[in-house]
Amino acid sequence: MPQAFHLADIPTLETARLRLRAHRVEDFPECARMWSDPNVTRNIRSTPFSAEETWSRLLRYIGHWTLLGFGYWVIEQKETGTFLGEVGFADYKRDITPSLGGMPEIGWVLAPHAHGRGFGTEAVSAVTTWGDSHFDAKRTASIRVAEKCGYREFQRTTYHGSPRLMYVRDPS
Repeated sequence: MPQAFHLADIPTLETARLRLRAHRVEDFPECARMWSDPNVTRNIRSTPFSAEETWSRLLRYIGHWTLLGFGYWVIEQKETGTFLGEVGFADYKRDITPSLGGMPEIGWVLAPHAHGRGFGTEAVSAVTTWGDSHFDAKRTASIRVAEKCGYREFQRTTYHGSPRLMYVRDPS
């Protein structure tokens, strides 16, 4: 397991167009706006997230970093500082078969204004590279971006009554 981080020590990752950085309390309005959009959440759950649920999500992200040494980053456009979404790793202790066995799951979500511009692929590629040097991160649950980043379908399962796909990536 990676070493836990103090909030100020969460690494910042940069790509050609993006900065991936720790969440700040000032991010909450943009996070809440993104998670309340039904187009954003349609493949995650049947209803958008409330502001209260988004606040809990933000706290959970910070908790992952401080307890486990990994978590989620804010994706922002490097040139403008515009909030684009979130990407990172989590251990949700899901009651799912097959078990994820404490293996961090990679996940990402983009605000509607960031869709279709390659930001997801760019961000996932950056955190996958970070993950490869910190732990054996192999499983995820998205399709097009996952495949572009070297993931392939591993298993089909059911989680909270809905069918889900699980993906695996063999580190290069």
